[in-house]
Amino acid sequence: MLGKLFAWWNDATPGTYLTLAMKGASKVGEDEYGNKYFEEKKATASDGRKRRYVVYKGYADASRVPMAWHGWLHHTYADPPSGDEKRHVWEKEHEPNLTGTVHAYKPSGSLSRGGRRQSASGDYESWSPEG
Repeated sequence: MLGKLFAWWNDATPGTYLTLAMKGASKVGEDEYGNKYFEEKKATASDGRKRRYVVYKGYADASRVPMAWHGWLHHTYADPPSGDEKRHVWEKEHEPNLTGTVHAYKPSGSLSRGGRRQSASGDYESWSPEG
């Protein structure tokens, strides 16, 4: 527990778990990435539903929530996933969102790769109010 106080970026803070306990939320399940899912015992949302929460394992990346759990979090599915859900052929493995990191995609000519703005190719005519 002491390690979590000083390394809070690796998991939820003790305050997160305290807040969930105070709200009467109980653990419903866990996904293959180690994210934990909680649901309140009483309906407290303005629409009369029970609030649902995810506590991320490691870095909080919303794109790491599997499709079935996403549906449950947003009340698309009444029951939490059983773990027997089959992946569709077209579903890919999760890839983290690298935007804002040193590993972000930078195409050739991008300013962050030392590129320069290119001049118009000649088929572009700028607008002017005179017409």
